[in-house]
Formats: sequence, structure tokens, C-alpha cells
Amino acid sequence: QVQLVESGGGLVQPGGSLRLSCAASGSIFSIYAMGWYRQAPGKQRELVATITSSGSTNYADSMKGRFTISRDNAKNTVYLQMNSLKPEDTAVYYCYAIRVVVAGAFEEYDYWGQGTQVTVSS
Repeated sequence: QVQLVESGGGLVQPGGSLRLSCAASGSIFSIYAMGWYRQAPGKQRELVATITSSGSTNYADSMKGRFTISRDNAKNTVYLQMNSLKPEDTAVYYCYAIRVVVAGAFEEYDYWGQGTQVTVSS
């Protein structure tokens, strides 16, 4: 079974930085794309950033220039460097992996992590 485990969340002051990590474990053959969504209290889940196995990235407009997504394919790990954090960035950040192929299988599945809390406050 494939599991995604996030780490790196916490409390940070406005203007500060955090780096989130998400490691996918299991007998993984390939992952098409990994990324992050977030959900703030009382709001819908929104896309933060996505990165494909070839390195193509996509960001939500409000994160461009402040957040950077990267990926280590050998470790099946995705990172999110968040700079210039604002109080409105406070949310639970969820890691996801899409079109995951397990070794010895042909089907593709999507997986989600449990989420990590990011709080931006003075």
C-alpha cells in the first residue's frame, strides 16, 4: 500500500519561511505528479502547486514568486518551500500523488496525505 507522509508544518511569523516535505512510501514503480493543496477553516480546498516527474510545475497565482515546489524522484518526495508567508496562508496543507503505479501492477491510483498544519501568526 502507498502512503504519503507530510512533515515541516508549524507556527511561523508573518514574513517567515517554512519548508514542507512529503514522502511517498510503498512498492512504487512510478508517480506522474505530486503536489500540494491547502484548506483554510471555512474555505474550500485549493491548489497550491504541482510538479510532474519531468519537472514541469504549476502554481496558484497567489503563491507564484513566494512558494517553490521541487521533487526528488529517486526518493518519491516532494518539497514546498514557502517564503514571505502571510496570515492568509494559514491552512492545513495536503500532499497528493496522482497516477501512481505500484510495482508489478498496471493500474494507476491517486493518493493523499493526512495533512500538516501551517499557522502564520505574530
